[in-house]
This record gives sequence, C-alpha cells and structure tokens, in this order.
Amino acid sequence: MYPLITSGASLAAAQTRTFGPQNPFYAPSALPFHAPPFDKIKDSDYQPAIDAGMAEQLKEVEAIANNPVPPTFENTLVALERSGRLLDRVMNVFNGVTSANTDEALQKVQEYEAPRQAALQDAIYLNSKLFARVKAIYDRRESFNLDPEALKLVDFTYKKFIHSGANLSDADKEKLKKINEEDSTLQAAFQSKLLAATKAAAYFTSDASALAGYSPSQLAAAAQAAEGRGQKGWLIPLQNTTQQPDLVYLTNRATRQAVFENSWNRAEHGDANDTRQTIARMAQLREQKAALLGFQSYAAWTLTDQMAKTPEAALHFVEALAPAATARAASEARDIQALIDAQNGGSHSTAGAGFKLEPWDWNFYQEQVRKAKYDLDEAEVKQYFELNNVLENGVFYAAHQLYGLTFKELHDIPVYQPDVRVFEVFNADGSALALFYCDYFKRDNKNGGAWMDVFVNQSKLLGELPVVYNVANFDKPAPGQPALLSFDDVTTMFHEFGHGLHGMFADTMYPSLSGTQTARDFVEFPSQFNEHWASYPEVFAHCARHYKTGEPMPAELAAKLTKARTFNQGYMLTEILAAAELDLKWHSLEATAPFKDPDVFEKQALEQSRLWVSAVPPRYRSTYFLHIWANGYAAGYYAYLWTEMLDDDAFQWFLDHGGLTRANGDRFRQMILSRGNTEDLEKMYTNWLGAEPSIEPMLKFRGLKGEPQ
Repeated sequence: MYPLITSGASLAAAQTRTFGPQNPFYAPSALPFHAPPFDKIKDSDYQPAIDAGMAEQLKEVEAIANNPVPPTFENTLVALERSGRLLDRVMNVFNGVTSANTDEALQKVQEYEAPRQAALQDAIYLNSKLFARVKAIYDRRESFNLDPEALKLVDFTYKKFIHSGANLSDADKEKLKKINEEDSTLQAAFQSKLLAATKAAAYFTSDASALAGYSPSQLAAAAQAAEGRGQKGWLIPLQNTTQQPDLVYLTNRATRQAVFENSWNRAEHGDANDTRQTIARMAQLREQKAALLGFQSYAAWTLTDQMAKTPEAALHFVEALAPAATARAASEARDIQALIDAQNGGSHSTAGAGFKLEPWDWNFYQEQVRKAKYDLDEAEVKQYFELNNVLENGVFYAAHQLYGLTFKELHDIPVYQPDVRVFEVFNADGSALALFYCDYFKRDNKNGGAWMDVFVNQSKLLGELPVVYNVANFDKPAPGQPALLSFDDVTTMFHEFGHGLHGMFADTMYPSLSGTQTARDFVEFPSQFNEHWASYPEVFAHCARHYKTGEPMPAELAAKLTKARTFNQGYMLTEILAAAELDLKWHSLEATAPFKDPDVFEKQALEQSRLWVSAVPPRYRSTYFLHIWANGYAAGYYAYLWTEMLDDDAFQWFLDHGGLTRANGDRFRQMILSRGNTEDLEKMYTNWLGAEPSIEPMLKFRGLKGEPQ
C-alpha cells in the first residue's frame, strides 16, 4: 500500500508504475461525449489512475501557487478550473460504479482512497501560497473587468478556501487534516458496512405461506432473488428507507413484523456491519471540525453557503411543519385503527379483540383504507405503468413538450452492467445535447435509493458536453415479465430525470459552477419540480397505458388516483420531518458533547420536537441514514422540504401561465436549469418567479390545508 498523501513529494512517489497508455483513463475517452469505455475498464485500473490523477493535480496546483507572475484571474482561478482533469475523469466513473455496481475489490479501493482524497483536498485548500493568490484576486475583483459568471467564480472559490480552513494557523491546519482524514475513512467504512448490512437483512423464507398476499409475479421475483443468492425459497431484499413497499401486500402479520424489524435493525446487530460506533464518532469529528473553524456546530458551518443560512432557520422551517403533519398523521392512524378493530371484532383495548397499530401494519392497512375511501387498488394501478412506456411516453414525452428534446437509444455505447440503457439527447434544432444513462433495477451490490450524477460534467472552458446518469432500485421482474411500477416509482423516475435535466441543460463556462453543483437546499428544486409532470393530465394520459392492451387508464381509475393524491400525506411528511430533524440535531452538537449512543440520542431528539410518533418511524434511522453520513447531505436533509416549497410554488406559476408549453419550458431552462451556480440562487429564483417564494402551494399540494379528506 502507498503512504497517505500529505505532500506533493509523497503523492508523486505514490504513483504506481502500472499507470500508462494501457490504462483506459490515461487519455480522454474516444467515445462520443467522452463516455466511459466500460468495455475496457477493469477493477485493477482504478487505483493506479486515481493515484496518478492525484499526483498530477497536486503538481498542477503547486505550479499555480508558486507562479512568480502576479496573480490574475486567468493564471490562478482559470488555471485551477483546468487542473485535475485526469482525476475527475477517473473519479466520476469510480464514484458511479462503486455506488451502483460495486464489488469487494472496488470497496477496498474506495476505503483506501477515501482518506487520500481528503488529504488532497486539504493540500489544495490549506495551501497558504495558493490562498494568498486567490485572496489577492478576490480583494481586487472589481478591477479585473470580469463578466458576472467570472465574478461568481472568484467569490465561490475564495469562500470555498475560507470555508475549508485557509485562514487557520499551521497548527490548526494539521488538526483539521487529521479530522478530515478520519471522517473520510469512516464515511467509506460506513458505506461498506451499510451495503453489507442491508444485504444481510433481506427477509428469507422457505415457506410460501409466509408471503400470503403476493401475486404470482411477485412470488416469482422473490424466488428469483433467492436463487440469485444460491438459496431455495423466497427472498425480499430491503430498500434504503425504513418502511418497505412489500408491506402493502403481505397479509401475514408476523411476516410484516419480521420484514420491518429486519429493516429497522439492519445495522444494529453488534457485528462487523454495526454502524452505531461509526456514526457516533463521525458526529464527534464533525463538531470538532466546526469548532476548529470557529462555528458553534457543524450545521452552522455547513449552512453558511445554503439558502437557509443558519441551523436555526432550517430547524424553524422543519418544526413549523410538524404540527400540521403530525395532526394529519394522527387522524390517519385513527382511521387505520378503526379498520383494524372492525376486522377483529372490537376495540383494540378490549382483551381478545383487535391489536394496536404498529409501524409494520401501517402500509398494509392504509392501503385498505385508501381502497375503502377511494376504491383504489395499487395492484390495478401498476398494470398501467410499465417501466419502458413510462420512460419513453412519460418522462421523455414531458421533456419533449417542454423543451423540444428528442431521444435516441444507443446500443453501441458500453455500459457497466447489462441492465443499463443509454440514450443520446438532442435539442429541438437537432444539435447534440448530452448522453443519458439509466439503471433502474435493484441489485445487492447497489446502494439503496435513487440518484443522479455525471460521468462527464458540462463546461465551455473544457469543451465538454454532459454525460448524465439516473439510478434507481425498482424490483426487477422475473424473465419474460413486465416491470410494473407503482405511481411512487413513476414519480421517482420523473424526480431523478429532473436532476438529469439540470445537468444536461448546464450551459456554463466553469466546471465548478456547472449543472447541479449548487446549494443542497436548491439542488432538489429542479428534480422535485419535474415530479409534477407525472400527474399532469396531458403527460399522464400519454403514459398511463395498460401493459398488455395499450389502452389508456380508465378515466374513473385515473380520477381515483388523482383524488387519492393527498392521502397518507400526514404519515409521509412526518417521516421526512423526523429524518430531517435527526440530521439537524446530530450536526448541531457542540464539540464538547460526550459520545452519543445513537439509539438514545435518536429517541430524545425526536421526543423533544414531538416527532417521535410510535407508528410513524423516521424515513431513515440514524444507523442507515446514508444521505447524511456519506452522501454529502450532512445538516442538509431538510433541503428536500425546503425545495418542495420552491418547486410547488414554481409549478403553480406554470399552471397560472398555461402549463405544459414550450414557452414556459424554454424560459425555465434559460433562467434556471442552464445557469448552475453562476448567480445568487435566491435572486435567480425570484427573478424567474417574479416574487418571493410562498409556502402556500406546498400546503395545498400536500393536502394539508383544511380538513383531512
């Protein structure tokens, strides 16, 4: 193993001799859009390329820092933007594959390289000579006659150096490096532990009666999942969230409880994959880092460049929504409990009669309540949402109507896994815009949830067009069976494609400001906004078609689905609020706070904010909250709700101005989706909207205004 990178000399010495022209990352890809040559990339190619990329970037950065010519925008900031091309090339691919198609060899590389990556960032942003040049430009920025985007880059870069500790003493910089090294090491370890823990916590049975309520196709998929692990029986893999979608169908209460408890306790078995000590230590490290940088908490440090600005503002926003959410959840719980009691011959408080509603009962009985209230059957709804049809006649159709985009599937671009599909995306004038990869099916070696990222980032400076990908975890059907989606799954596809559009429409000069590289409490705005088109009548009618006959969803069933849109919103909002509250509380600890027991801390934090609701667990428990411990959302999970306020307000603007039109889409693309982080985000939004954002549309679309339906 090579030593930890702490200087240019040691980094250069760390390069492996095996890196050369034979490595597929040695030069930019010759494929269209510089797409990754996955047919040539082997696991053994990543580490040599990463090491060489780090050495190359540090050499470039040191040359900039030691340039004897006085600092200018071109020889310092533009030069920094041009640095690290090899490292970006390999890390964009490495991060994508380790998230979606990892293996033991890649996990070892990931854990080995994580602290080295952190050390490289410190070597750049704690470089005193380099910071002196950046500061000199920042102090004289008005004298350089720069355009607005260049001025934004000056401001962004300077503040990033400050935020990273450039003003610290040498002694404190060394302390910060050690904290960053340990935190990055623990993040990589957390990811590996959680992936293994989630896989191990899958529910397995050799008794088909335990899966009573499953359809034949669901049984076949469960049998296929078991067979994939060399087992004879049926297996239900876990998704990343606390609640599991299969609980809707399982009539056996003992099975529901087992599946739920497998999920809830997945990372708390006292074994090698137990994450409790890992996250408690990460929380400590982050508070120590914040104190070193002069902030009261990690949340205070990380929110300085977000729209919320302070943890107090973020907490106030979250907690202001709690009363309406929990009150609606309590009303929903009463409806479910009444159904349970009716089915069991009396009140649950009567001996021998019903039972008390528990978290593993909620999805099963809320579906029955929904059927009773709206006569809506989820299994029937899924017949009208076949994955490929939703993609092409829903997601792509809406993008065509709004932005004039067209899509052509490519079969000659190599992929990292056979399920992955690739499309070339064209503008309305026929010009090439981007490549789009989609990887939708669940695998044991894939992180949970759904996400978007890039293999190639857009930049006019570098002459690069975007290569974007979406990943999800939908159930893979048995061979020969269609991939049928719930409407929640459909919404997920629109959501991630909204991120994709943000990346594909990027039209900026500098890579640091391009696409989705914005504040966390803005980046979810374009994605959540795009969700609305899934239920927009014109788009819905175009893609909601029976997978066998091609007939559109009957108007009566579509009306029921629309009417039921706000059903269960109390539960859904409460579970998200609880997760956001946990995130903010974990990252609002002071540096002197004692080591926290995650289970005790979690309950106390939610009880204090009245979000500990026995039947409504948080969407993510602390021990498997990947977003905040390893995916960059630390003190930022509230952003999903903050940006929901923005996206609902934005969609209301569209409705008020004609809805799904090219004029509206082109204006949104020009003023929001193409601009990345090139201007103040609040100003960008209000300039487009013509007003300050309002929370009223959010409450309306959530169905939280007025009496429960």
